[in-house]
Amino acid sequence: MKDDLVLDMRRLLALMDQAKGRFVQLDDGRFLALTHAFRKSMGDLRAYTKAHGNGLRIHPLAAPALDELTGEVGELIADKAWQEQKRRLHDAQQLQPELPSTLQAELRDYQKDGFEWLARLAHWGVGACLADDMGLGKTLQALALLLTRAPDGPTLVVAPTSVCTNWISEVARFAPMLHVITFGSGDRQKILDNLKPFDLMVCSYGLLQQMRAAEMLAGVHWNMIILDEAQAIKNKNTRRSQAAMALQGDFKLITTGTPIENHLGELWNLFRFINPGLMGSEKHFHDNFAGPIERSNDVVVRRQLKRLVQPFILRRTKAQVLEELPPRTEIVLHVELSEEERRLYESLRQNAVQYLAGIEGPGSGKHLRILAELMKLRRACCNPSLVMRDTTIPSSKLAVFGDVLEELLDNKHKALVFSQFVDHLQLIRNQLERKGIRYQYLDGKTPAKERKRRIDAFQAGDGDLFLISLKAGGVGLNLTAADYVIHMDPWWNPATEDQASDRAHRIGQQRPVTIYRLVCKQTIEEKILALHQHKRDLADSLLEGTDMAGKMSADDLLQLISEPT
Repeated sequence: MKDDLVLDMRRLLALMDQAKGRFVQLDDGRFLALTHAFRKSMGDLRAYTKAHGNGLRIHPLAAPALDELTGEVGELIADKAWQEQKRRLHDAQQLQPELPSTLQAELRDYQKDGFEWLARLAHWGVGACLADDMGLGKTLQALALLLTRAPDGPTLVVAPTSVCTNWISEVARFAPMLHVITFGSGDRQKILDNLKPFDLMVCSYGLLQQMRAAEMLAGVHWNMIILDEAQAIKNKNTRRSQAAMALQGDFKLITTGTPIENHLGELWNLFRFINPGLMGSEKHFHDNFAGPIERSNDVVVRRQLKRLVQPFILRRTKAQVLEELPPRTEIVLHVELSEEERRLYESLRQNAVQYLAGIEGPGSGKHLRILAELMKLRRACCNPSLVMRDTTIPSSKLAVFGDVLEELLDNKHKALVFSQFVDHLQLIRNQLERKGIRYQYLDGKTPAKERKRRIDAFQAGDGDLFLISLKAGGVGLNLTAADYVIHMDPWWNPATEDQASDRAHRIGQQRPVTIYRLVCKQTIEEKILALHQHKRDLADSLLEGTDMAGKMSADDLLQLISEPT
């Protein structure tokens, strides 16, 4: 009997596919017993490789994920690209970055760690995702690295319109050595042709997605590219995502407090920007990672994905790094609908079930129609007049809000009030004005200058409440004058709500923060709240130590309507 049996990895993986247990039958009829540890290593190898000719193709940046396995093999035959990546990774790990002396700020310890982590990845030559909680100073950490790289060429920062002004003011405050240029004014092409070291161009996502602007920006080879609030490119089919993928730069950094908002496909698209190819094609990623995790919560595959992305994601929560941050309390206020509201809600629900039962087949747009019916139910929970303009049915939720508000004002508190529906905010405004309560207001149509004026006014004490549309208020706001947050209606994605709450619970807040969620009992709102925990668990399982509706099937969505509450 031969004792020097040699099997190549591809053949062994094929034989393992046919095996039902730990014993693998060889071509000559003999059986090979595999240990649990070896089977685990082979599973990792399968996850990170693709068949290629007579061997296996591995993305060079998967080197850290395969360190344990490659260290165990007797003889590893790898090409020059693999060996070069291993060398660069080793060099980066040995690097001891120094903070630039031109940075006009005293960094906290975790911010210094973040800067050093970014510097090492930049030295390695790979992209990075800084995914700290909102309010932990991601911009400041990025500026520290930007200053060290500024002599090597110009930098591009792309951010939501509301956040662009933050970048301009943060640069003036912490990195005045940099020359800020706002993309969109003057002769754009001439400005791009004359970019120099220490130039920092700030561009909004709105401009980036314009075809001509996208072509011009893609024509520059940037020293560094930063996409702030990078969840803006989570959908690969959008113009802004396509424009972002065309940008060229030596170091790509994305910052986001929510790298996974709705489903794992968003993480794949973010990594397609910072480290193209690491996760394979969209189909490969879905078949090998997203599908098993989202469909059956496969813990082995989840571990494999976490191991693959971990070197490139840094995530710290406020609870981990800010001992001085005051406590945060979250409370669900259950709203009991009146008998009239209950009859209206149930009528809308039954009508939706009947209407949707007659819609079938491809091209029917059933998914969108279900979402439209769900929207009606959600609006009915907020206020009957949002679905029946001339109704006289009073809103139980508005009444509960009024009770909460009276108590807050009596005790000298200030609050941020969020709703995803602008017309819902208008009804709240009407009530505040009838009662003579001072407030500030903004939604997606508020101009940038006016937005800043209202924020500054609230921080200076002008107004007891700040009414904000959820999507307009998720980023770019520092509203620590408030110590209460009220969510008038639950959104599919808890990360969006958390970002909004972080407008008050962030660095600079001195008082405990209380967050209220107003949720109507026995309605679609309770079902949405039940979905939140699953989304948080999914994100935490991948990011620890490092719109739901958009991913749910038509059948899943229909179930939310069909089942009485």
